[in-house]
Amino acid sequence: MITFGNTSYTLNQIRKGECNQLPNPYKEAFAFCKQWLNGKDSFVLQTSGSTGLPKKVTVSRVQLEESAKATKAFFGFNKGCKMLCCLDTEKVAGKMMLVRALEWEGELKVIPADSKPLKGFENEHFDFVALVPLQVENSLTSRNGTLVLNQIKNLIIGGAPITSRLREQLSRLSGRVFQTYGMTETLSHIALANLKNNGNLMYRTLPNVQVKVDDSNRLMILAPMAGNSWLQTNDIVKLESENAFTWKGRADHVVNSGGIKLHPEEIAAEIGGLMHLYFPHSMFFLTGIKDEKLGQALTLVIEGKENAEAGKLLLQKAKSLLPKFHNPKQILFFPQFKLTSSGKIDQLRTLAK
Repeated sequence: MITFGNTSYTLNQIRKGECNQLPNPYKEAFAFCKQWLNGKDSFVLQTSGSTGLPKKVTVSRVQLEESAKATKAFFGFNKGCKMLCCLDTEKVAGKMMLVRALEWEGELKVIPADSKPLKGFENEHFDFVALVPLQVENSLTSRNGTLVLNQIKNLIIGGAPITSRLREQLSRLSGRVFQTYGMTETLSHIALANLKNNGNLMYRTLPNVQVKVDDSNRLMILAPMAGNSWLQTNDIVKLESENAFTWKGRADHVVNSGGIKLHPEEIAAEIGGLMHLYFPHSMFFLTGIKDEKLGQALTLVIEGKENAEAGKLLLQKAKSLLPKFHNPKQILFFPQFKLTSSGKIDQLRTLAK
C-alpha cells in the first residue's frame, strides 16, 4: 500500500494506473511506481549538483533492487513495515524510498519534500524514515516535531554533513539514527554510521559492498548497486577495516594553505559548536579563497547578516580549539545561500554570486 498525500493505492491499482487526478507533486512518483511494477528494466536519474554540474545517470533495475535488498538486510525489515517519504522523488534518495516500499511490500506515505515534513504525524509510528539535516533541525525546534522523531524506529540522515550539536541532539532520540554515505552513482547509501556511537563517525558498509583506497586515500567502491565494477570517488577517507571507514572530506574541496592540506568538512564539524554559539541557526561552509601569501586562505562562509564582532570572537575561539594552521583566516557573509533541490548548500552557485 502506498499513500500519495491523502489517497492510498494498492500495488495492483498502481500497476493498472488507476489514479484519480493526483496533484502534480505525486504524478511523477506514481508514474515511476507504475513503471516499476510493470517490469521496466532501466531508469534515468539526475545527480543533485551539490559537488559539480548536475548530470543524468542511467541505471538498471537490478542495481535498484540490490540497493533495496542491502538496506533491508542491514536493518532486518519485514513485509508491511511503515515508511515515510518526504524527499524529492525525482532524485535518487526519494526514488529509492519508492523502490524499497515496492520491493519490501511496505506501507509507504509519500508527501512533498518540505523543510518541516513531520507536521501532522504526531499519532504515527514509523519503522523507517529518511531525512536531510535541515528537515531534522527544523523538526527539533518544536515539541510535536521532536515527538514524531522519537516515534521513528530507524532514521537515516543524508545529503549533507551534520553538525556536532545536531549529532548530540540526535543521540537522545529513542530510535536508531544513522548518517548515510552514498551518491547517485551508488543508488543512495552504501554505508551507514551510527550517530549514537561516541567518537568519530565510522561508516560500516552494507552487505556485499567492498571498499578500498587509491594512492591518494580516495575511496573506491565495489558494490552490486553500483554496477559491480570499481567506482572511483573523490572522497578522502581513512580505512578502519575491510568494511569500515571514517570520512575526511572531498579531494576537490581540499584547501592548500601555505603548503598544509586542510579538509574543510572535517574542520566544519569541529567548529559546529562555536557556530551554534555565535551564529545560531545559520548555515555555513568552509572553502579556500585565493591568497597571495598562502596560495589559499581557509575561509568561513556564513549565511545571514554580517556581524563583525561575533565573527571576530568566533575566529579567536576557533584558533585555540583547532590544530595549528587549521583555523579559518577570514569570514564571508552571504544574505542567502543557493541550495540544491535536496536541501544541500550549492557552494558553486553561492560563491559565484
